[in-house]
Amino acid sequence: MNTRDDFDSLVPGRCVSRRDFIVTSLGAGFALATQPVAAQTAIHTDAAGLLAGEVRIPVADGTLVAYRAAPEGKAKAPVILLVSEIFGAHEYIRDTARRLAKLGYFVVAPELFARIGDPRQIASIAEILEKITAKTPDATVLSDLDASLAWAASQGADASRLGITGFCWGGRITWLYAAHNPRLKAAVAWYGRLVGSVNELTPKHPADLIGQLQAPVLGLYGGLDTGIPLETIEAMEAGLKTGNASARASEIVVYDNAPHAFHADYRPSYRKDEAEDGWRKMLAWFQRNGV
Repeated sequence: MNTRDDFDSLVPGRCVSRRDFIVTSLGAGFALATQPVAAQTAIHTDAAGLLAGEVRIPVADGTLVAYRAAPEGKAKAPVILLVSEIFGAHEYIRDTARRLAKLGYFVVAPELFARIGDPRQIASIAEILEKITAKTPDATVLSDLDASLAWAASQGADASRLGITGFCWGGRITWLYAAHNPRLKAAVAWYGRLVGSVNELTPKHPADLIGQLQAPVLGLYGGLDTGIPLETIEAMEAGLKTGNASARASEIVVYDNAPHAFHADYRPSYRKDEAEDGWRKMLAWFQRNGV
């Protein structure tokens, strides 16, 4: 286990308030709000050759549950932090972690809503948004991701080769983390919201952080996404071109005929061709940037 000094050295600006952890186990299966699952397209990746399962990560105010998938017997594997949609670290996220681990990555997918509630047990998306995501502070999420990196390093992973990727809510967090941690090498944000209202818990959005990016970001978006207007994507692209070095090295890809959540193979929004192309682009982005 890493020492407290090691932990602090990997956690820039660590500060979260003490709360009880509501979620202490990930369980199994898909979130209730995503039912019925499209079984004909949902991808299943086995855990053969992997260390895969629930882990406990020490954070400033307790212990955070997470899903870890890593190649068995591989020392100093590069780290990928995997950030879920609003549904938490359910089966889709765990399967995505295994897919990445099969490619040689040490993947950590923390349950970032653990202090607020369990979105996997809520059947209404509107209720998840109101009761879970709206009450989850960005600062705590970023600190938990830092702690996940510190934990991965304590397990023998190579924290100097760090990437992050996330979907929907996690896509927005991916942009934020790229402006937060100078250790990051590359980020891939899948259809993460770029603008929005601000408050004490969500004080900034990706469009506000262009000048603070610490690593290049690849943004993957759907042209038919009704929740992320094309004009906000175009404005983000324009901003990146005039930003700092990491911003200018970033790219955005828009799939004209894809809706929101086009990578979510267990939902009707899944678009196989766009999802597979985005996956290839993500892997190439990580490799190009040293992850």
